[in-house]
Amino acid sequence: MAIFFFFFIALLITLTSANADPLAPALFVLGDSLLDSGNNNLLPTVARANFSPYGMNFDAARSTGRFTNGRTVADFIAEFIGLPYAPPYMSIRRLMESEQVKTGLNFASGSCGILPQTDVSHQGKCLNFPEQVDLFERTVKEDLPRYYKTSTELSNYLAKSLFLISIGSNDYINNYLISFYDTSKRYSPQSFATLLVNNLSQQLQTQRLYELGARKMIVFEVGPIGCIPAITRQTKHIGPCVEDINQMTLLFNKELAPLLLNLTSTLQHSSFILGSVNWLGYEAAITPSKYGLSDSSNPCCVTWMNGTSGCIPGLGALACKRPDKQYFFDGYHLTETLYKQIATLCFNSSSVCIPKNINDLLLS
Repeated sequence: MAIFFFFFIALLITLTSANADPLAPALFVLGDSLLDSGNNNLLPTVARANFSPYGMNFDAARSTGRFTNGRTVADFIAEFIGLPYAPPYMSIRRLMESEQVKTGLNFASGSCGILPQTDVSHQGKCLNFPEQVDLFERTVKEDLPRYYKTSTELSNYLAKSLFLISIGSNDYINNYLISFYDTSKRYSPQSFATLLVNNLSQQLQTQRLYELGARKMIVFEVGPIGCIPAITRQTKHIGPCVEDINQMTLLFNKELAPLLLNLTSTLQHSSFILGSVNWLGYEAAITPSKYGLSDSSNPCCVTWMNGTSGCIPGLGALACKRPDKQYFFDGYHLTETLYKQIATLCFNSSSVCIPKNINDLLLS
């Protein structure tokens, strides 16, 4: 029954937003491949998704650079708000005279993380979180002022805009958990989690996003990466997930929640909302039928390295026939089905985005 509830609510939200003014003037997106809408297409990296079968269920089956079969959480939230999809900064940068910038931009970049050193020289160039904030700063100082007569108008626009942030998974997957780095030798799981949260905090508050005008921010937890095929197929474990790795990310999440509460209480007129997605991701992996899924352990597409990596180009015809029944699209990323359920609950319920859902946040 849960899956029918999700789709009913999503349909209701979509019909409502289609006949109303946008709930926010813009949507700005920062993060990793869970939210990347095509920035990596224009970077020298192998971490790309601009080929089939990625996008097989997107508009006209287009491979846009999204690391999934269809839309991401950011895309669904844009629809619910009544805004167009936030275009990737790297492509729109060439067309900054376009007014598209006024409704938001996507700075997310696959394979990167909170720490600048995550994935350096591993898969190629990506935009780490500090670099993404740098690009947002450039947008605020150089591009957006041409559309607003005064700094007050610009500040009001930014204060009403929504910011989505999902970052941190790669600091484990492409840093702490691989032998290419010595991070796990220098930091215990707890001290590494603290390092990540401290670095994230610096980018969120007075030094960066808040200082630039962001006021309404959704910051998502790191999901249960111990359940992804890239981990489960390469690590000995008992049960559907590698629980030791899941416990590492819980350490990060446990520090993230009080950080966001503290920022909201100390930074004037701010709302830092926790995207509490770890429990949902884990529950869907353990009991997929509850979420309308039939498979929560295998990727939908044919991937490199026996299901532990990205999709292989040119083999789209061999992808699963029902991606809507799959948890994973490739060895790392979820299908549109899960993203839609996360976005729906974050927008209109109290179980994922807390202490306010997005609808309440934007109406406040």
